[in-house]
Amino acid sequence: MRIAQVAPLYESVPPRLYGGTERVVHYLTEALIDLGHEVTLFASGDSRTRARLVPVIDRALRLHPGRPDPVIWHTLMLDRVRELCDSFDVIHFHIDWLHLPVAMRCRTPSLTTLHGRLDLPDLQPLFRHFNRHPLVSISDAQRAPLPQPNWLATVHHGLPLDLYDFHPEPQDYFAFVGRISPEKRCDRAIDIALACNMPIRIAAKVDAADKQYWEEVIEPMLDHPLVTFVGEIGDGDKNDFIGNARALLAPVDWPEPFGLVITEALACGTPVIAYGHGSVPELLEDGVTGFIVHDQHQAVGAAMRIGEIDRRACRESFERRFAAPVMAASYAALYRRMVESRVEA
Repeated sequence: MRIAQVAPLYESVPPRLYGGTERVVHYLTEALIDLGHEVTLFASGDSRTRARLVPVIDRALRLHPGRPDPVIWHTLMLDRVRELCDSFDVIHFHIDWLHLPVAMRCRTPSLTTLHGRLDLPDLQPLFRHFNRHPLVSISDAQRAPLPQPNWLATVHHGLPLDLYDFHPEPQDYFAFVGRISPEKRCDRAIDIALACNMPIRIAAKVDAADKQYWEEVIEPMLDHPLVTFVGEIGDGDKNDFIGNARALLAPVDWPEPFGLVITEALACGTPVIAYGHGSVPELLEDGVTGFIVHDQHQAVGAAMRIGEIDRRACRESFERRFAAPVMAASYAALYRRMVESRVEA
């Protein structure tokens, strides 16, 4: 099949540092090529891919020195997609909803994977209006606030099988990886580690929107000798950073749509302790690949028992459920179904 992948422009594909959606688009694109499909990627010009790249802007927006307007550049990208749409069998969008008016008027079958939270009130009228456009959720929990749209399937994110190595013997520290934000609750992670008298290493970025939380809550906690903050890290550093940890701490306080870092930990063989919000119960097998908790008392107790988890079981769960070939095969089946439905119509 001739498949177009339309990525956000905020980060390159793959991202150099943080960037969940662009990372998933990269893994999907490359896995589809491995399956023999012809893939075109619409993304920033600094992206690296085996697909045919249609660059829309020279560099990804978040770190671009010119501070480009995201709406303008995504609009320009969508017009480029419109110009080329007849050359594809299917178009796969990953840019939320800006493209919906274009997609609904395009002759080529298209679908959208929604990567973010869906409990925002304005999404109800939006998806009532565009209720025929096919959507994919990244977890069943993600779609709960928005049951009425045209959901095709849930497809969990997948990582390349060789991206992370299995780490059978951990070192004595816990890891926190992600964003420093109130919903990710790095403060809870620090408290869990300190209650266990265990070092914690934090690899995370601080967005401008979260600066107050960083300055008022997290920064003062970094003075403790057991707490180490290393900042943002990329895939190359995550392997050992996560893999050598006794556990990944993910004490989230929001309806997590997926939680890519949980699958990254499982790929390393590192068990996860996570609050049971959003997608967490779909990703973790409680007592097998980690522990699902609901308060700090449970979290500390789980951290004390983390040695009971078989790290090999974590890696096996990743290979069975969250590998990129699994994700790509699921999407290819959806594409095929859409193309066949169009031919039959």
